[in-house]
Amino acid sequence: MISTPSSAETVSRRVQYLRVFMLGLSAFIFNTTEFVPVGLLSDIAQSFSIPTAQVGWMLTVYAWIVALMSLPMMLLTRKVERKTLLMWLFALFIVSHILSVVAWDFTTLLISRIGIAFAHAVFWSITASIAIRVAPPGKHTFALSVLATGTGLAMVLGVPAGRIIGQLLDWRTTFAVIAVIAVIIMLVMYRLLPDLPSLFSGSISKVPEVLNNRVLLGMYLFIFAIFSAHYTAYSYIEPFLREVGSVSGGFTTMILLLFGMAGIFGSVLFSYFGDKANTLMLVSSVTAASACMALLYFLAPHDSFLVAGVLVWGASIMIIGLSMQIRVLNVDNSAADIIMSLYSGIINLGIGAGALIGGQVIHYVGLESVGFAGALLGGCALAVIVTLLKRLKASTDLNASTQ
Repeated sequence: MISTPSSAETVSRRVQYLRVFMLGLSAFIFNTTEFVPVGLLSDIAQSFSIPTAQVGWMLTVYAWIVALMSLPMMLLTRKVERKTLLMWLFALFIVSHILSVVAWDFTTLLISRIGIAFAHAVFWSITASIAIRVAPPGKHTFALSVLATGTGLAMVLGVPAGRIIGQLLDWRTTFAVIAVIAVIIMLVMYRLLPDLPSLFSGSISKVPEVLNNRVLLGMYLFIFAIFSAHYTAYSYIEPFLREVGSVSGGFTTMILLLFGMAGIFGSVLFSYFGDKANTLMLVSSVTAASACMALLYFLAPHDSFLVAGVLVWGASIMIIGLSMQIRVLNVDNSAADIIMSLYSGIINLGIGAGALIGGQVIHYVGLESVGFAGALLGGCALAVIVTLLKRLKASTDLNASTQ
């Protein structure tokens, strides 16, 4: 007689998968709200009668709060039961979005974004470990890939969908829709998730040790430089295409969609070739992304060339992020929580710096120059990573020769 799993086991496994997928959906909604202003900058600027570059402060303030608070908030909440903490994060997330919907001036909108940023900072410090704990046995990598997919889909679907809603109705409705979806996710996870006592295994004493690791600091410097470069140009891609490229609103939405799809394609490429050619893919992607930003001004008037450039740019940025995530995790497995919290913080520090630099470029030079500025920073990032990789290779060769 062939044995079959019991009904309880079958249901339990289905619930485990559902928990993982809901966390992936949570990742989608948290990343959507961080990046959706990219497609709404012009609408928000017109609503409050302020310059587009000033609206870019939304991205800078949000990203820098996430960057500065990720590690402190992770350590502050390290002993809090995870389900309870997640519910409070969603409550803050939802209330802050409601404030975004009713914001009566730009300052109020900034305050609402600060609330969302605090929720975001803690969310990304705890979500990976929660996903691993609630996933079916032997599916830890799958759980992390679902979170990564949720992040990627935020770029593929979230940003262009938010822009479409903003164009058809208004930008406030976009934030309202995000709040409603968050309420639904919160209620479902309240029913699905078990109590999850904190299993934080790190120690505050590990922080100085991590910060004294020169290899890791070099990686963080590169991450900061490349994401600053990327967001110097990408933060203002919507007004750039509209004013410099003279493209339609619909085509701008398609460009944002293609950028996100290219990111998914980049993650697929990395899954196949990342282990065998990590260094080659990393250096090539930094070079390609910088070249695309340098050519952005020249590609903008030509639809087909612009699409090609955006596809290469989007895939390259995804490959860079995945490659560096693996590299920083391999530095010290015993401090993975701290390293990943800092990694997320450094990325957001770069996002904020890029949005700020792009805004200053627009103010002092002109909107048409954001791509050139991004490419210049990309060249700096390339120099950093090439130097770091050479030192790592020399160190590895030296260790091999002494054994």
